[in-house]
Amino acid sequence: MTRLLRNNGWVVGLSILLVVLFVATRIIQPQYGAGDFGSLVRAVLPYAFAVAAQTVVVIAGGIDLSVAAMMALTSVTAASMMAGASEEYALFVVPFVLAMGFTLGAVNGLLIVVTRVPDIVVTLATLFILQGAALLVLDAPGGGIAEWLKNLIVGTVPISGIPDTIDAWIPKALLLLGVLLCIVWIPLRRSRLGLSIYAIGSNQLAAFRSGVPVARTKIMAYAIAGLFAAMGGISLTMSTGIGAPIPGPYLLASVAAVVLGGVALGGGKGGLLGPIIAVFVLRLLRTDLTLLAIDPNVTAIVEGTIMVVVVMFGAFITMRSRSS
Repeated sequence: MTRLLRNNGWVVGLSILLVVLFVATRIIQPQYGAGDFGSLVRAVLPYAFAVAAQTVVVIAGGIDLSVAAMMALTSVTAASMMAGASEEYALFVVPFVLAMGFTLGAVNGLLIVVTRVPDIVVTLATLFILQGAALLVLDAPGGGIAEWLKNLIVGTVPISGIPDTIDAWIPKALLLLGVLLCIVWIPLRRSRLGLSIYAIGSNQLAAFRSGVPVARTKIMAYAIAGLFAAMGGISLTMSTGIGAPIPGPYLLASVAAVVLGGVALGGGKGGLLGPIIAVFVLRLLRTDLTLLAIDPNVTAIVEGTIMVVVVMFGAFITMRSRSS
């Protein structure tokens, strides 16, 4: 147990902070209940997938500035394809959009590998390209979504033998998030590709000398990030019922949650659980500020300050570890 706590101390600390925030929320708003928690999870859903996308890339030693724009493009693509279409047609749209995200991510990785231009420059360029493409698909929020997709994140999961009071605290959105992340992350983490992603993030030259296919691994890391971004785009459409062509505040939030979740900005260290918990911490903090009737502009300033401090702290830790 001591070894487990030592190896996962950061995640345990974040979990305790999350519990403290939930207690604070109940103190601020005693009526805060299961329905409010379900709303929180639905709001967190797109952020969580954005964070998952960023986590894979950061572990590989890179960064992806195009995550939010990719989410916008996949969101409007899904919404425009499903607008006025049959419920069954969504069974084709969802895998198509996921494949689209995977391909766009792979293109990012391919450009970085082939041109040898820093990833921050390449993904900044693709950010603008994807933003323009999203506006070409839908120049304003619109489109539609299949009802069965909406129902996947609305309501709770009924479990036989468990009291209804507990059932109410298990939203479908939370179950969907957990299942999708596990389907991708657990096999990846235990696969040769996953080990290679950690290896190139830790020391790219040493990984190359050990026989790791650096170029292919980097391309696959960005492709998996694109897959997660597409999940985020679809979940955004599922939450709102329409496509959003303007990228939301997912980029900086994803970087902040990655760092707050214990992933080293230099790569090679960290996992997915910490950043996901960090997303809930950041969104619940916003909820508390709203419940305290803090001016929305002040709330934005507080959130931005926290994100900047977290990112700067992560950069400081990375520089210190490299110097040592």
